[in-house]
Amino acid sequence: MKILYHHRVASRDGQAVHIDELIAALRALGHEVIVVAPGGAESQEFGTSQGWVDAIRKHLPRALYELAELGYALLSYRRLAAQIRRHRPDVIYERYNLYLLAGAWARKRFGLPLLLEVNAPIAEERHAYGGLAFPGLARRVQAWTWRGADCVLPVTKVLAGYVERAGVPAERIEVIPNGINPEHFRDAPRRAEAKARLGLGDQLVLGFVGFVRDWHGLDKVLEWLAARRGAREVQFVVVGDGPARAGLEAQAGELGISDRVRFTGLVAREEIPGWVAAFDIALQPAVVEYASPLKLFEYLALGCAVVAPGQENLKEILVDGVNARLFDPE
Repeated sequence: MKILYHHRVASRDGQAVHIDELIAALRALGHEVIVVAPGGAESQEFGTSQGWVDAIRKHLPRALYELAELGYALLSYRRLAAQIRRHRPDVIYERYNLYLLAGAWARKRFGLPLLLEVNAPIAEERHAYGGLAFPGLARRVQAWTWRGADCVLPVTKVLAGYVERAGVPAERIEVIPNGINPEHFRDAPRRAEAKARLGLGDQLVLGFVGFVRDWHGLDKVLEWLAARRGAREVQFVVVGDGPARAGLEAQAGELGISDRVRFTGLVAREEIPGWVAAFDIALQPAVVEYASPLKLFEYLALGCAVVAPGQENLKEILVDGVNARLFDPE
């Protein structure tokens, strides 16, 4: 098939990894994929975003920023329309983003099927965590966008419930969890070798991978580590960076456990398997109710013992006592 893949992601992060891998997988199956997206993102270093996007978000009042997002939908529609006329694709595949109406407009104008990948109810998410100037408008536009697709592809059954409540018939919803490319993990070292490479010896290693935020609950892990008294040394390795890192480093110092906690900072994508392979116990301390965390699949691929909250979206993948130990989220 000839697939027009459309997205609005302007950063090189976990979203970009997902986009790159999905496009590569479709091409490996023999499909032709034409990408319509913000220019310049593919040339950035991993872990960065385009500076002009950050500047607009920082300096524009929230209301103007949201109106700018709506305005971008017009620009992206023009790009989509031009590529549709040029390539005559069989289908549009779009990664959902708030106020991104281009795919739904193109579907109506050109009569092409639209597959819409949904990773989060972004109207609700931004209202809860970042704030929205027009939450009512955001929810209405989101619902209209979801209803405008021939098939909506949420990453969890919990998220599918959001989509169905927005008015999308159940027969037009297909749940596809996130995953990984096993090729990236095939050459990962065995656990003892990975620990030796990183200077961790025979310590029991707890690990976390990801963008470090306050709501991940890593402060509780540090409290547990400080209170633990046992014969075997435990090392906690946090792979990644984020806004909560500085506070966690300060907390580790105050608790007197800085020598038992390692913060790697930003790690190149290709180095992740080597770090995760060293984890004896991999942590997913907290997660929003609808997500399909990429880190879980990395943990499982490398045979880590997974500890995670027993909430419905994670129980779609994890089974207590089989591939994880689940705890009460409360």
